[in-house]
Amino acid sequence: MSEKQAVFAVGAHPDDVEFSMAGTLVLLANAGFEPHMMNLSRSNLDSNVLPEAEVIQMRRREAERSAAVIGAIYHPPIVDDLMIFYEDKLLRQMAAVVREIRPSIVLLPSLTDYMEDHTNTARLVITACFGRAMRHYRSDPPRDATEQDVYLYHAQPHTNRDDMRNLVVPELFVNITSTMDTKLKMLACHESQRQWLDETQGMDNYLETMRESSVEIARMSGQPGWEYAEGWRQHRHVGFSARDRDLMGDVLAGHVKPALPSTSPKP
Repeated sequence: MSEKQAVFAVGAHPDDVEFSMAGTLVLLANAGFEPHMMNLSRSNLDSNVLPEAEVIQMRRREAERSAAVIGAIYHPPIVDDLMIFYEDKLLRQMAAVVREIRPSIVLLPSLTDYMEDHTNTARLVITACFGRAMRHYRSDPPRDATEQDVYLYHAQPHTNRDDMRNLVVPELFVNITSTMDTKLKMLACHESQRQWLDETQGMDNYLETMRESSVEIARMSGQPGWEYAEGWRQHRHVGFSARDRDLMGDVLAGHVKPALPSTSPKP
């Protein structure tokens, strides 16, 4: 097992990591963290035309190509679309993945978003990280408990709005201007999504939608010269690390800025 620290970026569907986390993931990989990527869902419902088995294979290949762009270790999906529930079976499977990776930083979805697959993914990952050190908690497959400190960071919801259309202002801003080309390259690997997202969500250019979201976050940061940014809210450290620390901010010093006082979320 590698001795370097690991960062685990996890989303509900293929392309979720690329939309809201990939720029930061690349920066952390450049800083020496071993990158890991996972989407919980097989995305079996991502076409109204192709056979389901073909869709699953196609989306898996796209996700693997995206991870390969940055040399990330890809972890396969474990459940079908719209079947990501906060329940025992999935929780034990997620716990096994977390114990295998032993991440120091986890990038995960927002706890509020426009669909339950995203929010339930966040809940599963949170508890899997919380239970990593509990020796009597049996993961599936069985993996030994781990005791490393882990720091959790929630990405922005899709288009920076919660499920009730309210703008979500991040707690931390990461300047991803230098990694946007790589982020775009990773997202472009999911080429099957161009037609699907246009048909089902009115997103006629998913690459431009991601770019616009990153521009909006950069503007919210108030930082001159920042063209693109990703936003994060850090999960409370209790149960996950021995002390309250912004590990990502420490590692990416120079790329990270806290929210301005006038725009900081209320406690």
